[in-house]
Amino acid sequence: MTVRELTAIDLDVLIDLYNSVGWTNYTEKPEMLKKAYENSLLILGAYDNDQLTGVIRVVGDGFSVVFIQDILVFPEYQRRGIGTRLLREVMDRYSSVYQMELMTDNTPKTIAFYQSVGFVKADDMGCCAFMRM
Repeated sequence: MTVRELTAIDLDVLIDLYNSVGWTNYTEKPEMLKKAYENSLLILGAYDNDQLTGVIRVVGDGFSVVFIQDILVFPEYQRRGIGTRLLREVMDRYSSVYQMELMTDNTPKTIAFYQSVGFVKADDMGCCAFMRM
């Protein structure tokens, strides 16, 4: 597996990836997904030869804050360390950023995954999160 910066956006492949993990709120608005990718700070893809297996998308300023907006791996490639590799690549690239954030499902599986790479739940830091959709 190789990880490299995603510079060309194949919207059909991205839509397949998002659909494969059930994130249809993105695929129902493909133009929004396309613009989101075009305006991201960084996008890394994980590849098995030339086959995209996973992606991580980062937004922010790259200095005071980065937000890991999306991290997805095709189901048939999950549990192989791809998500961890993508996340560690981002963490290495932005190792000096003041604040690295993400929002995820509140399940034991996702909590354990992010804690395993050094993330702490916001409420454990005396913080809370707000959002508007």
